[in-house]
Amino acid sequence: MNRQRNPYPTTDLIIEYQRPGEERIVLIKRNNPPYGIALPGGFAEWGLSLEENACKEAREETGLHIKITSPEQPFCVHSSPSRDPRGHMISITYIAKGYGTICAGDDAKEARPYTLREVRQLIRENALAFDHGRILEKYLRHREELCLA
Repeated sequence: MNRQRNPYPTTDLIIEYQRPGEERIVLIKRNNPPYGIALPGGFAEWGLSLEENACKEAREETGLHIKITSPEQPFCVHSSPSRDPRGHMISITYIAKGYGTICAGDDAKEARPYTLREVRQLIRENALAFDHGRILEKYLRHREELCLA
């Protein structure tokens, strides 16, 4: 039998979390290698749609219930073979609203809301795992474009 080597699909989330007077983005500190600050997410699981997988990962890693803003259309897809040191992973990233109390769990050592200013600083410092800095740069540009429209 010919065994194919295929990339692994993952779902990642940009979780918008409202605090009085300021919107924040929920990020996690990874509990497992590769370590670092990252978007919540994980490997797509058999029997779940990508959207269901994203919701499951959000609950497991942040304790939040989420509502994906556009479930039929992910925010972005990144597929560079070098984006993840563990191997060839395809990231399907969604934007979601987060509800509830943040509580780190599963693969997350810590989960907390970051201000947009803190997110920009993490991007400048190249302090995010994988290519999550690039994803968040796209997100911030997207927000600015929406505000200008």
